[in-house]
Amino acid sequence: MTVNRRMLMLLAAGGSLALMLGAFAFQYIGGLPPCKLCIWQRYPHVVAIALGAVALRFGNAAVAWLGALAAFATAAVGAYHTGVERGWWEGPTTCSSGPIGGLSTDELFDQIMNAPLVRCDEVPWEMFGLSMASWNMVISLVLMGLWIAAARKPA
Repeated sequence: MTVNRRMLMLLAAGGSLALMLGAFAFQYIGGLPPCKLCIWQRYPHVVAIALGAVALRFGNAAVAWLGALAAFATAAVGAYHTGVERGWWEGPTTCSSGPIGGLSTDELFDQIMNAPLVRCDEVPWEMFGLSMASWNMVISLVLMGLWIAAARKPA
Protein backbone atom coordinates (compact mmCIF):
# COMPACT_ATOMS: atom_id res chain seq x y z
CA MET A 1 0.00 0.00 0.00
CA THR A 2 1.42 3.36 -0.98
CA VAL A 3 0.84 6.39 1.13
CA ASN A 4 -0.29 9.36 -0.91
CA ARG A 5 -0.26 13.06 -0.10
CA ARG A 6 -3.89 13.17 1.04
CA MET A 7 -3.36 10.26 3.47
CA LEU A 8 -0.33 11.97 5.02
CA MET A 9 -2.27 15.21 5.45
CA LEU A 10 -5.19 13.40 7.05
CA LEU A 11 -2.80 11.57 9.37
CA ALA A 12 -1.19 14.87 10.41
CA ALA A 13 -4.56 16.56 10.90
CA GLY A 14 -5.71 13.51 12.85
CA GLY A 15 -2.70 13.94 15.11
CA SER A 16 -3.78 17.50 15.87
CA LEU A 17 -7.29 16.25 16.52
CA ALA A 18 -5.94 13.62 18.92
CA LEU A 19 -3.92 16.27 20.77
CA MET A 20 -6.98 18.50 21.05
CA LEU A 21 -9.11 15.63 22.35
CA GLY A 22 -6.36 14.83 24.85
CA ALA A 23 -6.24 18.46 25.98
CA PHE A 24 -10.00 18.49 26.47
CA ALA A 25 -9.81 15.21 28.38
CA PHE A 26 -7.20 16.68 30.74
CA GLN A 27 -9.37 19.77 31.14
CA TYR A 28 -12.84 18.30 31.54
CA ILE A 29 -12.18 14.78 32.84
CA GLY A 30 -8.87 15.29 34.63
CA GLY A 31 -9.78 18.65 36.14
CA LEU A 32 -6.70 20.48 34.80
CA PRO A 33 -7.88 23.80 33.37
CA PRO A 34 -5.60 25.34 30.73
CA CYS A 35 -3.50 28.41 31.25
CA LYS A 36 -3.23 31.22 28.71
CA LEU A 37 -0.27 29.63 26.90
CA CYS A 38 -2.07 26.28 26.78
CA ILE A 39 -4.94 27.98 24.99
CA TRP A 40 -2.52 29.64 22.57
CA GLN A 41 -1.16 26.18 21.69
CA ARG A 42 -4.65 25.01 20.73
CA TYR A 43 -5.32 27.58 18.01
CA PRO A 44 -2.82 26.20 15.44
CA HIS A 45 -4.16 22.69 16.06
CA VAL A 46 -7.65 23.92 15.16
CA VAL A 47 -6.19 25.37 11.95
CA ALA A 48 -4.44 22.05 11.19
CA ILE A 49 -7.70 20.14 11.75
CA ALA A 50 -9.51 22.51 9.38
CA LEU A 51 -6.73 22.04 6.82
CA GLY A 52 -7.26 18.30 7.11
CA ALA A 53 -10.88 18.86 6.14
CA VAL A 54 -9.77 21.03 3.22
CA ALA A 55 -7.35 18.26 2.21
CA LEU A 56 -10.29 15.94 1.65
CA ARG A 57 -11.29 18.13 -1.29
CA PHE A 58 -8.07 19.91 -2.28
CA GLY A 59 -5.09 17.76 -1.39
CA ASN A 60 -2.45 20.01 -2.93
CA ALA A 61 1.00 20.95 -1.67
CA ALA A 62 -0.09 24.46 -0.63
CA VAL A 63 -2.54 22.99 1.90
CA ALA A 64 0.23 20.74 3.22
CA TRP A 65 2.66 23.64 3.61
CA LEU A 66 0.01 25.57 5.56
CA GLY A 67 -0.43 22.52 7.79
CA ALA A 68 3.32 22.41 8.39
CA LEU A 69 3.21 26.08 9.36
CA ALA A 70 0.35 25.44 11.79
CA ALA A 71 2.23 22.51 13.36
CA PHE A 72 5.37 24.64 13.65
CA ALA A 73 3.40 27.47 15.28
CA THR A 74 2.01 25.25 18.03
CA ALA A 75 5.43 23.64 18.53
CA ALA A 76 6.98 27.10 18.90
CA VAL A 77 4.39 28.15 21.49
CA GLY A 78 4.97 24.82 23.25
CA ALA A 79 8.73 25.51 23.34
CA TYR A 80 8.11 28.99 24.72
CA HIS A 81 5.70 27.58 27.32
CA THR A 82 8.24 24.93 28.31
CA GLY A 83 10.82 27.66 28.91
CA VAL A 84 8.34 29.56 31.07
CA GLU A 85 7.56 26.42 33.07
CA ARG A 86 11.26 25.66 33.60
CA GLY A 87 12.08 29.23 34.59
CA TRP A 88 14.38 29.80 31.61
CA TRP A 89 12.54 33.04 30.85
CA GLU A 90 9.51 34.92 32.08
CA GLY A 91 6.10 34.33 30.61
CA PRO A 92 3.26 36.75 30.09
CA THR A 93 2.59 38.74 33.22
CA THR A 94 -1.06 37.75 33.02
CA CYS A 95 -0.26 34.11 33.82
CA SER A 96 3.12 34.05 35.56
CA SER A 97 4.25 35.21 38.91
CA GLY A 98 6.92 37.84 39.13
CA PRO A 99 9.37 38.27 41.99
CA ILE A 100 7.68 39.45 45.17
CA GLY A 101 10.74 40.86 46.92
CA GLY A 102 10.39 44.54 47.62
CA LEU A 103 6.60 44.60 47.38
CA SER A 104 4.61 46.22 50.11
CA THR A 105 1.85 44.26 51.82
CA ASP A 106 -0.77 46.15 49.83
CA GLU A 107 1.04 45.55 46.54
CA LEU A 108 1.44 41.85 47.34
CA PHE A 109 -2.24 41.61 48.24
CA ASP A 110 -3.19 43.32 44.97
CA GLN A 111 -0.94 40.92 43.04
CA ILE A 112 -2.56 37.91 44.75
CA MET A 113 -6.09 39.18 44.18
CA ASN A 114 -5.39 39.90 40.50
CA ALA A 115 -3.57 36.64 39.87
CA PRO A 116 -5.10 34.28 37.33
CA LEU A 117 -6.47 30.97 38.52
CA VAL A 118 -4.11 28.95 36.32
CA ARG A 119 -0.47 29.93 36.12
CA CYS A 120 1.69 29.36 33.04
CA ASP A 121 4.88 28.90 35.03
CA GLU A 122 3.76 25.79 36.91
CA VAL A 123 3.77 22.22 35.59
CA PRO A 124 0.48 20.57 36.59
CA TRP A 125 1.28 17.23 34.86
CA GLU A 126 4.32 15.58 33.39
CA MET A 127 5.40 12.23 31.99
CA PHE A 128 9.02 11.11 31.64
CA GLY A 129 10.11 14.56 32.80
CA LEU A 130 8.20 16.39 30.06
CA SER A 131 5.21 18.65 30.70
CA MET A 132 2.11 18.80 28.52
CA ALA A 133 3.60 21.84 26.77
CA SER A 134 6.80 19.90 26.07
CA TRP A 135 4.86 16.89 24.75
CA ASN A 136 2.83 19.20 22.54
CA MET A 137 6.06 20.62 21.14
CA VAL A 138 7.60 17.19 20.44
CA ILE A 139 4.47 15.67 18.89
CA SER A 140 3.77 18.83 16.88
CA LEU A 141 7.27 18.66 15.38
CA VAL A 142 6.49 15.09 14.29
CA LEU A 143 3.21 16.31 12.80
CA MET A 144 5.10 19.09 11.03
CA GLY A 145 7.30 16.39 9.50
CA LEU A 146 4.20 14.60 8.23
CA TRP A 147 2.84 17.80 6.69
CA ILE A 148 6.22 18.47 5.02
CA ALA A 149 6.36 14.89 3.72
CA ALA A 150 2.87 15.43 2.29
CA ALA A 151 3.93 18.69 0.65
CA ARG A 152 6.94 17.04 -0.96
CA LYS A 153 5.03 13.98 -2.11
CA PRO A 154 4.18 13.98 -5.82
CA ALA A 155 0.50 14.50 -6.54
